[in-house]
Amino acid sequence: MSEDVKIARWVRRTVVMALPVFIGFGWITLVIGPVYPHYAYARPDFPADLAGMPPATAVTQALSPLTQAERLERALVAVIYLESWQPAATAIVMLTNQQLPRTGAPLYNQRELNHLMDVKQLTDAMRWLALVTAVPVIGGLSCLLRRKQTRQVGYLALAQGGMLTMILLSGVAGLILFGWSYFFYQVHGLLFPSGTWSFAATDSLMRLYPERFFFDVALVLSLGAWLGGLLAAVASYLLAWRAAPTPGQR
Repeated sequence: MSEDVKIARWVRRTVVMALPVFIGFGWITLVIGPVYPHYAYARPDFPADLAGMPPATAVTQALSPLTQAERLERALVAVIYLESWQPAATAIVMLTNQQLPRTGAPLYNQRELNHLMDVKQLTDAMRWLALVTAVPVIGGLSCLLRRKQTRQVGYLALAQGGMLTMILLSGVAGLILFGWSYFFYQVHGLLFPSGTWSFAATDSLMRLYPERFFFDVALVLSLGAWLGGLLAAVASYLLAWRAAPTPGQR
């Protein structure tokens, strides 16, 4: 086996393994933006603030329901916070300055702010993983596709990476659809320290982001990345077929 063939195979394996991480975390980074909150709060079936809370609880704690516009306004500040390249400990000032309308009380308590710093540290890590895996994916594909002799190998690497993405995300999407509670609590327990991510129904995090918000965004993330893998797989298999050498070229 020639040295060029060995290198091409090594690059191919690297692309296949890195592509699911690149697609998955890259898609998460894209979804963390203003588009999804606008969509979520505009849905007619999105739970209203304080929905399901006993009226006596709201009265006792002097809670005034937030309109969807007020919730969206505050959620968009959280988006800016998560998109910021500043460290979580520095960017958190964006959230500490927020207040509840009509009362002027702080929007978040200290436990919520601590959790939001944990969330930003996690999303920052995902963004960096997307950027880091972009190097072997884009670099590897560029090396394989620029040469006619390895072009088909490059297309197959992209197609197989797309298939691997679909396999991984199919399991995640199935668990979200048919075992949401288990998925939600297991993922939070895995990603965040124990006792730091559960909140009272009266806390602003629960009022702004009810469980329905997370269920819908989890579907968007898993299905969106799955479709990205599907597109990569189908398009690349077709291109690999077209790039296959004819009998006379072998």
